[in-house]
Amino acid sequence: MLYMFGFDRLGVVVGDLYFVDPNPQKGQEGAEHGVRLELRLLDRGELKGSIYSAQPIEVGRPVWRADLLESVDGQPGSFDRTHHHPVFSEWNPSSRVFVRELSADPLGWLAGKLADLDGLLAEGGFPADTAGPDDAADLRAAAPEIVDATRRLLDRVQAGELGRPPRTAAPAGADGEPELVRSGWL
Repeated sequence: MLYMFGFDRLGVVVGDLYFVDPNPQKGQEGAEHGVRLELRLLDRGELKGSIYSAQPIEVGRPVWRADLLESVDGQPGSFDRTHHHPVFSEWNPSSRVFVRELSADPLGWLAGKLADLDGLLAEGGFPADTAGPDDAADLRAAAPEIVDATRRLLDRVQAGELGRPPRTAAPAGADGEPELVRSGWL
């Protein structure tokens, strides 16, 4: 499932995720699932027809990412894999950054981050004018709704409805473990 919140030049996308990385960081072995949230650049394309035609919308490069993940075999609600990526190089994220406050109160931490667009842009190396003139205020105003959508997705992941492996099994590697598996919009 995917939610999208669009502002002037930036938007937030939120979706469920199931992930298996065959080369994980130490202590991060096995499948993980949860919710991924990204701050993305948005662009409005030129109309392709009359003034009544659908508006082309591009969800572009990521600026920042939060992964509210936990191990599939672990305790639901543990948030033992929860981290964020404050910097991207084009489409590729920086290494996982684990923050005690993020794992302790993921939704509260997320609300605080969404209230500080200038800080997110600066930390990611983006100039302040990456955002539209009202993006910071609009994001702050929408933060409770974004956090609520994230909470609903997390509830559905923990209930086993979302954040599941794809219907088709991934091929196993030479060691019998599955190759990279990624299921979800983000």
